[in-house]
Formats: sequence, C-alpha cells, structure tokens
Amino acid sequence: MKTPRDRTKPGHTGDKPNSRRTDRRANGEPKTASGGSAIVHGAVPPREVLLEFIADNPDRASKRDIAKAFGLKGETRVELKDLLRDLESEGLLKKDRKALSRPGALPPVTVLDITTRDKDGELIGRPAEWPEDAGAAPAVLIRQGSEKRGKGKVAIAGLNDRILAKIFPNKDRSGPAYTARVIKVIDKRQNASLGVIRMMAEGGARLMPIDRRGEEMQISADDLGNAKDGDLIEADILRGNRFGLTRAKVLNIVGSVASEKAISMIAIYAHGIPHIFPQSVMNEAEAATSADMSKREDWRALPLVTIDPADAKDHDDAVYAEPDTSPDNPDGVIVTVAIADVSWYVRTGSELDREALKRGNSVYFPDRVVPMLPERISNDLCSLREGEDRPALAVRMTFSKEGRKAGHTFHRIMMKSTAKLSYQQAQAAIDGKTDDKTGPLLEPILKPLWHAYEVMKRGRDRRQPLELDMPERKIILKSDGTVDKVIIPERLDAHKLIEEMMIQANVAAAETLEKKKQPLVYRIHDGPSLAKQEVLREFLATLSIPMAKGGQVRANSFNGILANAADTPHQVMVNEMVLRSQSQAIYSPDNIGHFGLNLMKYAHFTSPIRRYADLIVHRGLVGSLGLGEGAITAAEEAQLEDIAAEISTFERRAMAAERDTINRLIAHHLSERVGQEFEGRVSGVTKSGLFVSLPTYGADGFVPISTLGRDYFIYDEAHQALIGDKSRLGYQLGDSVDVKLVEAIPLAGSLRFEMISEGRKIAAGTRSFHKAGRQRRTARGKAGMHPRR
Repeated sequence: MKTPRDRTKPGHTGDKPNSRRTDRRANGEPKTASGGSAIVHGAVPPREVLLEFIADNPDRASKRDIAKAFGLKGETRVELKDLLRDLESEGLLKKDRKALSRPGALPPVTVLDITTRDKDGELIGRPAEWPEDAGAAPAVLIRQGSEKRGKGKVAIAGLNDRILAKIFPNKDRSGPAYTARVIKVIDKRQNASLGVIRMMAEGGARLMPIDRRGEEMQISADDLGNAKDGDLIEADILRGNRFGLTRAKVLNIVGSVASEKAISMIAIYAHGIPHIFPQSVMNEAEAATSADMSKREDWRALPLVTIDPADAKDHDDAVYAEPDTSPDNPDGVIVTVAIADVSWYVRTGSELDREALKRGNSVYFPDRVVPMLPERISNDLCSLREGEDRPALAVRMTFSKEGRKAGHTFHRIMMKSTAKLSYQQAQAAIDGKTDDKTGPLLEPILKPLWHAYEVMKRGRDRRQPLELDMPERKIILKSDGTVDKVIIPERLDAHKLIEEMMIQANVAAAETLEKKKQPLVYRIHDGPSLAKQEVLREFLATLSIPMAKGGQVRANSFNGILANAADTPHQVMVNEMVLRSQSQAIYSPDNIGHFGLNLMKYAHFTSPIRRYADLIVHRGLVGSLGLGEGAITAAEEAQLEDIAAEISTFERRAMAAERDTINRLIAHHLSERVGQEFEGRVSGVTKSGLFVSLPTYGADGFVPISTLGRDYFIYDEAHQALIGDKSRLGYQLGDSVDVKLVEAIPLAGSLRFEMISEGRKIAAGTRSFHKAGRQRRTARGKAGMHPRR
C-alpha cells in the first residue's frame, strides 16, 4: 500500500473574546438563530431546532455534544439517537467520523482561494475544490486578527492567496454563509497566470485562460517574446486598463498545448501544487551527508531486497522473511520490513521539513513526478539502493502459522539492499522463469518471502478487509509525450505480498506508538453513512441482492454483496456503487480505526519519502523508543491536528490534479476522432444526464439528458437510471452502450457524447420515480400543457 478541532469556544471566529461577556453556549447551552434559549432543557428538541444547532455548531455536532448541549439523559438520549438516524436516512444530515453536519455544508477545515473583496474591503474566499454539480461554491468571509494566539502568530492572508481555514457559520444573515479563521497560508499566489497564446490577425495576441473562472487578457507584440500560437505560457499580469482587457506579458514558455508536458503543468498550476524547490531547500539537501552508525544496529549482512515497479526511481521499503525457529511458534515466520530513515535527514523546523509539509506528498503524473523531497534526499541518500549502505527504520514481526501477529520490535539500522527487483521479475522467478539476478535469490530469499505471504494471507482472509474489484488503468506515452495506449496492469501475487507486508508494518507502528502513549497521526477510514447505506440498499433491491438493514455494518458485509454480484452482468455496476458508498480515508490524531482494511489501529509508516504522514510516524517512533536524533518535538505534537488536516487536504489536491491530467490527456488523444462511434458503459447517472466511460481509454464523457430523445426522462435514484416517463425505456448504471463523440475539449479535459443505443425496458417502481412523474405532469397541467404524446 504504497479535521482538526478548533480549541476555541463554539461559534468563536478567531477575534479576541470579550472576557466580561457571558455566552450561554460557552456553558453548554444551545442558542437558536435569534440568539434566545432553544427549548426546554432535558427534552429532545424539534427537528428544525436540532438541524439549526448542527448547522450553527459544526465543531460541536457529535451525538455526545448534542446530548450535553440539550441536557439529555437516559431515555431521551435514545430518542435523540433515533431522531438523528431518521434525519440521516432522509438525507438531511451526513455523518463524518463522529460528527454530524448538513449536506452541502463546508467541512470544519477547508482550503480556500481568496478571490475578491466585498464593498467594505473585507477578503472573500471560496472553496478551492467544489463539485461541478453542486451549484455555485459558497462565499466565505475571511476574519483576520493581529494578536498572538498560543506560541505562534496569527497567519495573515491577502488577495489571491490559498489558505487552510477554520470554517464557522455566519450569524449575520445578510452576509456570506460562512466566516473563516486563517489557520495557515498555503500558497502566496504570485502575480502570474497560465494560459494559451492565440495570435491575432491585427497583431499581438490573446491569453486564453486554462479554466472557466479565468479571464482573457491581451498581450502586445513587444511582450510576446518567442511565444507562438498554441503555446502554453506563464504570464506576468500588468496593470489593468480602465477599459478593455487586462494586459499581460510572457514570462515563461511551458511548451505547446499539444505536448503532455504542458498538460501536466496545467494541473500543477490549476491546483496550486508547489513544484519548484526554493534555493534554500536545495542548498540544505545538497549539504546533507551520509548517516553514521550512531545508535544504529548493523544489519548490512541481512539480505533485504526491494521489490518495486520497473520504472521506480526511489526505493523506500525492503523486505526479508525467514522461518521462526522458536519452539513456541511451530511453523511460524518472521517478516522484516525496512523503511528509509528520512527522519535522520529531514528534521522538524528545517527548510526541508517546511517544504515537505507544504507539499504533503509526492504527486504522480504519466510523464513526471512532483516529489515531496528533493532528489538528493529521495533518489539518493534515502533510496535503498542495491549494494549501498543506507540508514533505515526496521520492524521485525513474528506470525503464527495461522497468520496472527504474535509480536514485533522496531530497530534503527544500517542496511545494504541485496537486490533491486521489479514486481514482474520477482513473480516470474516464483513462476519458474528466473534470470541471472533472480536465479541465485530464488531459494534463500524469494521462496521464503512467498511462504511468509501465504501465512500472512491466512490472517488477512480471516480479517476480511473490503475486497473491491476496481482495476486501475495506466497511460503509456509515446516518445513525444502524447498518449500511445491505455492498459490495465496485471495484478500479481508480488503486488499483494508487498501490500500485505506494508499493511502489517503500518499496524505495528500504530500499536507501538499507542502503547508508548506517543501522539501520532493515524490513517482512519470511517464506515459509510446511514444515508449512503440506504441509497445502496435501494439500488441493490432492484437487482434482488439483499443488504441487511440497521446495526453496525462491517467490511465483510460488503464482500458478501460483491460475491453475490460476481460473474453476473451487474458485477462492475455493483462494485462502483459499493465504492461510492464508502467514506474517504483521511489523517487524524484521533483514532476511529480503518473500516476498509478492517483494522482498529493503523498509521502510515512505510513511505516517508513520498508522504509527510509517514515522516511524522517515524519521528514518533524515534522519540518514544529512544532511537537517537530526529525525534518528534513537543511543538510538533501540539500541531498534529492542523498537520493532519493539511496533509489530508493536500492528498485530495494531488488526486484531483492526477485525475485532471489524465482527463486532459485522453481528451487531447481523442480530439481528432470527433464524429466516431465508441463502445462504452454508463458509469454515472445524474439528474442532468449520463456519464459514459470508454473502457479502452479509461475516459469519461457526458451525455446531456436533453439529447436522449423526445420522451421526458426522470432520474430514478434507487435504480441509478434515467427512465422515459411514457416509454419506460431508459439507461441504467453499468449498461453497455454505443455513443458518438461530438465534442472534445483538451484544455478542460471534457468529452461530450451523443447516445446511439436505444434505451432498454427498466421496471421503475420506486416512489421517487412516480412522484417525479406526477409532479412533472401536474406542472405541465397548471401551465396549460399536456404530456408529450
């Protein structure tokens, strides 16, 4: 395997509190929108009061907080639980970990882009990431203070900055829906813009924006430099004209929009991903020297090997396995996982550390990697290179023959990798096709590793983590950077072996730190909300696949559903719906376990070269186990909530950038095939139309509902279908269809299709379908119209 809580009182916006004022909420009593006391203390509040309290108190919205606020005890707490469950099943509430919130509400901690000022000169921001189908992104009023809070200064933000902010509902009903307190300025946006040059016949050029929110600018011939039509360029924004377009000047030519390099740069720029290391960071990296043997065990004779993708440039994990010779553990195995000791080189508060936290993780594109750490660290000093001494943190784990972990120990070591192998190379050797390198390694190293995996797999099978079958596609580029083909790499036992060993090392790290009472950042994954469970349950009912109602759902419950759908026409569709029902994994100092892996204690430890969360865990282990220099500091421990929120946000940023790049690549690849027909599959159903994926290309395009035919199509959520009101013919999630490509916009990464396949008969019997039909006919009748014949 390769949201912090605010410490101020509920409702506090970050301004200095008035110590002479008495606030009823500070004493645990809720307030209504008008500011008066809510209802009789000790009684379950009405639905509307409860919903208003949750909206007004996003950081005090767990069941325990609500019960305390309204003074509920005994039977009334049971009543509250039932009411909250009803509101969640109706979609009026959503559950995020232990807290409840209103659907569509901003989370308590959000990344904002400060885009403008209001009439009073106050800064206004909007969420950096916002779903396209969710309407306009809400405006947020940025509150800034000048006093110190705790040991640090309040972060001061300005126009065009990207910030991490604590969100509060705005009590002033005439202003924006939210206010925010700046936690951290993530990126001081420079006075520059990215766009595409379009030459004008009358001379000069226009700069066309790369996203829909950007503005078109004019560039004079003197400010063009060597830029040509179609070039993707970075421009300096000059002062705006009183009339007409804003003026700009070419700063840097990224390349032609026809090249892949430009496409990945668009994503890097659009998502604000730091991609150039400051000189101070590079200087610190270049000045780093090899680690010494201080407080290290010498494990250089242990034949650890790295097993990675064939094109990997850095190697942060190595493995070794052997039989356990202890008479107390017959037929057991000992598995050793060694991880690059990044904490030795990247110390808290250093230039390297600050830049790593700013990035949060490495970002992977088809043509490049934007690394979290400079190459001097990631590809050299910390990469576990074959035949070279490298510092590492190692965990030695003992498993019984049933696959149960009997114990583990951590060690700070100096190691020397015996061999660098690819997944395919190691698998081929096990399958009987050795080469010059794997031949001598087969008996002493590779076979014991595979035997250990078979033992560990017994424990995994008993644990029953969520087993979704969602193959990942990989884009293969030509030498000119354009798309050659899209493939689905084969999933080998070699992949599964490394994955399971990394999972168990992560578990061991969390268990050790928790036992030592060392604060850490967990990797947590909450179970699906009741509302999402209900949507899934209704959908499965249309396929006659049962899903238990109520109670605590477990990962193996979903495995049963997936097993029922296996080898049926609905297999892909059911896998997608189960995936959509899941929550998103995040980082947090508060542990709720990992639902998908079915583990109670889990922390990322195995990839400190590319994930900041792992570096935090390494520092915690070094400190709590007394392993020498590079330990976590008290100041860092105090900031874990903010750090967890930041790196969770940066992880989502990286995923969005990677996804956007792939979409733009595929759109560019298909832009010359407009008018051609393709075989596809309905991969998403919305009220406005269908998303259709092309399995051959791993691309998604949209079919607007208005182009489906003359019938009036109704969205049936339970069936995940669009169904004709009169004909009852429609399209459902998972359907195989033929479509024609009618538009491809490479810069936006969008495809638009026209449906060719006729709809099929769908037994629409849900209340939502019939209700929508009745409402539509009633509306037409009131307007003096008749349903289409």
